[in-house]
Amino acid sequence: MSADAVIVDAVRTPVGKRNGGLSGVHAADLSASVLTALAARNDLDPALVDDVIWGCVQQVGQQANDIGRMAVLAAGWPESVPGVTIDRQCGSSQQSVHFAAAGLIAGHYDVVVAGGVELMSAIPLGSITANPALGESGGPAVAARYGVRFNQGIGAEMMAEKWKLSRARLDEFAASSHDKLAAATDGGLFARQIVPVRTADGTVVTADEGLRRGTSVDTLAGLKPVFREDGVVHAGNSSQISDGAAALLMMTSETARRLGLRPLARVHTAVLAGDDPVMMLSAPIPATRKALQRSGLALADIGAFEVNEAFAPVPLAWLAELGADEKTLNPAGGAIAIGHPLGASGARLMTTLVHHLADNGLRYGLQTMCEGGGQANATILENLRS
Repeated sequence: MSADAVIVDAVRTPVGKRNGGLSGVHAADLSASVLTALAARNDLDPALVDDVIWGCVQQVGQQANDIGRMAVLAAGWPESVPGVTIDRQCGSSQQSVHFAAAGLIAGHYDVVVAGGVELMSAIPLGSITANPALGESGGPAVAARYGVRFNQGIGAEMMAEKWKLSRARLDEFAASSHDKLAAATDGGLFARQIVPVRTADGTVVTADEGLRRGTSVDTLAGLKPVFREDGVVHAGNSSQISDGAAALLMMTSETARRLGLRPLARVHTAVLAGDDPVMMLSAPIPATRKALQRSGLALADIGAFEVNEAFAPVPLAWLAELGADEKTLNPAGGAIAIGHPLGASGARLMTTLVHHLADNGLRYGLQTMCEGGGQANATILENLRS
C-alpha cells in the first residue's frame, strides 16, 4: 500500500486586527499556542513530530532566525523536534501543507505539523525591503524585463478592469464576507478550530477581530480608492492587516491507525501555477484548472471552495472564469472580514475548509490563493469523516 497524507486536526488562533488583541504577543509564542493545542487535543507526544514546517513572509525582527524552530522551543516541545520556515508569499503556509504531504508520501516523515504565522502589527508588510513595491527586490534583470514595479493593489485594479468588475460588485462581495463571518461566528462554527490566546495582561482573545457588523455597499461608499484615483479598490474591499497563526497535524493513514487517531481529510491533489507577475493576483485561475485536471475531478464534484480574499477582484475574477456556484465560495467569510495574516493565511483557510467539509458532509473541497510574483497554490482535500 502506498503512503498517503492525511490531516488529523487543524487549529488556528483568532485573527487579530492591526494593533489589536494579539499585537503584543511574540510571534513565537503565538505560533506555540497552536502547536500546544494540537498536541493536547490529540494526546500526542510531541517527540513523535518529525518536523514543523512553518510559513512566514516577513522573516525579520521577532519573525527572524527560523521562526518555525523558535515556535517548537516556545511550545516547550523536545529539542529533538526540528522546525523550518518557508516563504511563498501569501501562500506560505499552504505551501507548508504541500511540503508536508510530499514528505509523508515519500516516506521522509511519519508525523509532521504544517502551518504558519504573521504578526503584521509588529512586522509590517515591506519590512524586509526598503519599499513594499516588490519590483525593487527583483533586481535589474527583472526591472528590465517588465519595466514596472510590481504592486498588488495595482494588480487588483488590473483584474477589476479586465473582468469588468464594478465598484458596486466588489463592495457587495465585501459586505457579504462580513455577513458570512457574522453568521459563522454567531452559529459557533469556529468553536472546534479556534484556540483562545491569553495575552500578557490576562486578556483572552477568543474571536476574530476584523468583523464589522452591518457593513453594506452604502457604508463602503465613502471610502476612497487607494491605488488609482479613479479606481475601485479601497480598504473596505481589500484584506485586512492582521495577526494570527494556524497549524495542521498531518501523518500517514497507517500512522494515524497506529496512534488511534481518526483523520479529518486526505490531501487529494496539490499543485502550483504561475501567471502574469505584473497583474500578480490571477494565478488562482490556472492553478484551479490544473488541480481539477490532475485530480480527474470536475468543478461540480467540489462542495466548497476557499479562494483567499486578498482583494475582492481576486475571488470574483476566479468565479467569473471557473463558473462555480457563489454559494460554495468562502462560505464562512474570507480575508476581507476575517483578516489576512500573510504567513498564516494558507493554514487558516485550510483549517476553515477541513472543518467545513466535516461539518457539512461534503466530500471534496478546493483551496487556492494568489501570491506575490504571480503564483498560486491549489489544494484539493477529500473529507474522511463523511
